[in-house]
Amino acid sequence: MVKLNILNLEKFLNTVNACTGKVHMICPDGKKVNINGEEKVQDSLRQQYCRNKHCLRLILEIPGPKDYMSIVSYYAGDC
Repeated sequence: MVKLNILNLEKFLNTVNACTGKVHMICPDGKKVNINGEEKVQDSLRQQYCRNKHCLRLILEIPGPKDYMSIVSYYAGDC
């Protein structure tokens, strides 16, 4: 599990969509929602991102090791 503060949502979503497996967002109620390739969920994230003045905090569970490294590497490079 990883907690991220997303400042560039479109680049983050491009990284997520390039993953080969599921990328689960952990909701406040504990529910897991896959965000990889899910347009409806990603549109909701875009709305939240705009409401939060271009900042979005997410908790992710990324089961695939390569996908995990891809997202962590993106995040480390985006800071």
